[in-house]
This record gives sequence, C-alpha cells and structure tokens, in this order.
Amino acid sequence: MYFRFTGCGTLLILDPDESGLRLFRSFDWNDGLFDVTWSENNEHVLITCSGDGSLQLWDTAKAAGPLQVYKEHTQEVYSVDWSQTRGEQLVVSGSWDQTVKLWDPTVGKSLCTFRGHESIIYSTIWSPHIPGCFASASGDQTLRIWDVKAAGVRIVIPAHQAEILSCDWCKYSENLLVTGAVDCSLRGWDLRNVRQPVFELLGHTYAIRRVKFSPFHASVLASCSYDFTVRFWNFSKPDFLLETVEHHTEFTCGLDFSLQSPTQVADCSWDETIKIYDPACLTIPA
Repeated sequence: MYFRFTGCGTLLILDPDESGLRLFRSFDWNDGLFDVTWSENNEHVLITCSGDGSLQLWDTAKAAGPLQVYKEHTQEVYSVDWSQTRGEQLVVSGSWDQTVKLWDPTVGKSLCTFRGHESIIYSTIWSPHIPGCFASASGDQTLRIWDVKAAGVRIVIPAHQAEILSCDWCKYSENLLVTGAVDCSLRGWDLRNVRQPVFELLGHTYAIRRVKFSPFHASVLASCSYDFTVRFWNFSKPDFLLETVEHHTEFTCGLDFSLQSPTQVADCSWDETIKIYDPACLTIPA
C-alpha cells in the first residue's frame, strides 16, 4: 500500500494533565515524520525518522533543532525502534529502500545494514527479551527475525498473502509475535513452529496500520486500521474481540499502550487528533 506525500513534519511532545493535553515542546523538520522512539536511558532523548531518508536525534531539554541527523537510507524511513534489553543502546530503522540499518546513537554512522527483504519495510521492532534480536515486516509479505551478532536473518515467515504493515513482540513470551496486514487480519506467530499461525484475529474491514501487545496483560493486544477504528483483542478467549473504538473520522495510523497505567491507551489519526483514553475492556475487572 503506497502513499507518497510532500511537505514538512512536526514532532509534538505532549504532557497530559487534569485539563487534557498540554503542548510541552514542538520541533519542525523539512519532511514528513513517520515514526518516533524514546531513548531507554534518557527521558529527554528521542529519535524520529522521515520521508527524506534520514533519522533525527532530538533532546527535549536542549536546542530547537536535532542534535544529530543520520542520512544513509536512500528512500523514506518508515520505522525506528530503540532497544529495550539491558546493556544495549541500539536503534534499528526500516526503510522503503528495502534495508534495515543498525545504529548506535553515539556514533555518526550506521553499524550494519541488513538486506533480504524484497519490498518496502514498514515495521522494525526489537525483541524485549533477546539481546541483539529484532523483527521486521514488509510489503514482500514476510515477517523476518534477525540476529545482530550474526549480521543476518534467522527466520523468514511468509506470514500473509498481502503487505504486512506492522508487527510487535509479546512482552510475556520471547517466542510470540503478531503481524497486521493489508488483508485486514492479525496473525500470531510462535517462533518455535512457524508453519502456521497460533491465532488469527478477524474484524477489521481495511488494512491494519499498527498492532501493539499490552505490557500489562499477557494475551491482550490492540490494533488500529484504515477503517477508522481501534480494536482490542484477547487471543486466549473464544470471543477474542473485546471492544471496537470508533472515535476518529479518518485513517487511524498510530497506537500504543501506556507503560505506567494498565488501562490507558493513546492513538492518532489522519483527522489530526490524538486521543488518550481508557477503553472499557481494560477498566472492567477480568
């Protein structure tokens, strides 16, 4: 699914309080910003990636411009993620140039480039369990698991018969991942046996743009879609769809769970709104 835009991007740092969302800082860039990831060891530092093929390192406590700009990708960078495993300070970026690059933010150039995907890379995500291991999802319909130490791919999973726009790693199992695709389905994958998915969740009516596992509930995940909805699922239950939230009027493209509150979720949409809320399915006791 290809969308190409021209124009500028803005990074907004928002601070929620009792009256709503307060704008803390904003930073402008000369191209669209597609993804953002926070540093795992400095609450003021974050990295964005953009349509001009670059990554930008920002410090919310310092200058108005980026501290560093890393420009090696030759096309749009659509995904960026900061490693969460202890002892690592590494970043991965996935690009429309079909490559993944590994970065140490203290070094001015990439450490390694991973090749193998045969189409646009939409999502790159570190394992929260295994040091030096990350997953990527692509328009070539595969989910791939990579090993930084081996500088190559460990597992190739033909996960969908459609472009895969998002993937995420379960916070409670080092072997479980989920993919979301243009075919409107979510599929769970156990790395110990990838011949078929361990679950498939159906309900969205257009492409799934983002999927996230809950950090508080082992079998709960959320997805957002170009059908304007956010849906919450429990893949361990027969009736796996917990709730459908319809509070946007355009494509819903961003989604995440709070790391502090077990009931709080944030999402964003092409309707130019960001919503922070507590879905009913997370506030009702199990």
